Amino acid sequence: MSLEKTHVDLGFIPLTDCAPLAAAKTLGFYEEEGLDVSLIAQASWANVRDRLAAGLLDGAHMLGPMAVAQSLGLGSDATAIIAPMALNLNGSAITVSTAVADRLRQLDPDGMAAPRRSAEGLARLAAARRAEGLPPLTFAVVFPYSIHNYQLRYWLAAGGVRPDHDVRLTVVPPPRMVEKLAAGEIDGFCVTAPWNGLAVRRGIGEIVLFASDWWGATPDKVLGVTNNWAEENPRTLQAILRATLRGAAWCDEPENRPTLASILAQPAYVGAPEAALRLSLLGSPPLTQAAPVGPERDYIVFNRYAANFPWRSHALWFLSQMQRWGQAPRDPALEPAAAAVYRPDLYRTAAAAVGQAAPRVDLKVEGAHAEPWILGDTPSSLAMPADRLLDGRAFDPADFAGYVDGFEVGHPAGTPD
Repeated sequence: MSLEKTHVDLGFIPLTDCAPLAAAKTLGFYEEEGLDVSLIAQASWANVRDRLAAGLLDGAHMLGPMAVAQSLGLGSDATAIIAPMALNLNGSAITVSTAVADRLRQLDPDGMAAPRRSAEGLARLAAARRAEGLPPLTFAVVFPYSIHNYQLRYWLAAGGVRPDHDVRLTVVPPPRMVEKLAAGEIDGFCVTAPWNGLAVRRGIGEIVLFASDWWGATPDKVLGVTNNWAEENPRTLQAILRATLRGAAWCDEPENRPTLASILAQPAYVGAPEAALRLSLLGSPPLTQAAPVGPERDYIVFNRYAANFPWRSHALWFLSQMQRWGQAPRDPALEPAAAAVYRPDLYRTAAAAVGQAAPRVDLKVEGAHAEPWILGDTPSSLAMPADRLLDGRAFDPADFAGYVDGFEVGHPAGTPD
């Protein structure tokens, strides 16, 4: 049967994790599906959200939490979004200015090497600044409803920092993070590659926490479309998924990573120096300018570990953080609504068509494994990474309320910002 629509406009933000889309376009996978896909760079995540809602984009590279929030009407008018595919695991990091890093070393000479100790040092630094009458440190995230916001808050809170009181949080589009840090307008940020590595390469920042060290399987971006568009274009959506899955698999082959860096360095995609892109694709970025490039460490994963599967437990974990930080009310009715944004049923159809294994279950306990493990509930067993979270707490979707209630640092319950 023919496709309902052959020309498709997909929005994206210039980040390394737009790679499955860029690869599928460059390698002709979309064309082989009968699609004419235009990848259109967007200025900000708010722009992606609004253009998708207005029908000016057919689909987009999206923040997973943003898709959930948009569907629930949090932070914007509600638009029913579905996420039939995830695009990556890991890839983000927290970077602080060299001045903040030096101050943290003064407080604890070895603290920068341990994520929780660096956060504890930041708590002492925040207290010292208050005592001296200085303004709070400013940290940037890419969007309020983003894994970056929750990663930064999680790290801060693990060290005893109250993110809504002890520091100032602001939103900056990913490609502008490095210039803002260089100008002294922010003291640190959490963003996806390649911008952390670029800050280190320029000597203006130091990395304190990789996503892969915070949560070994950190969910991040998804391919999102409106529910209405999906219902009107089911065959076109499946064609997009098949091609993008092939692109993701290609991106994860080690021998393809140098070519991928060259593709993403093009102005049409990320437009960052190829050397900076290689830092996150051929290993892990150095923590400081003087440090060597690190081992691979699963710094960013595009297809392995069921990386493209839209786990409904990820959508629910995002909701748990929205409630923890006062972005969403404590309403049990939000749980099934959030889970419904992720569409593993649509994913399984596309994965089967391209010969990729898919889990048979929609949810799993997140953060339960200190070592690599095997997900056996698939046609062929899938190797999975260690996924223990920084504080050692596991998220069981069956005890959603108990998980949210268990955090010592958070926003007062039921008072959204």
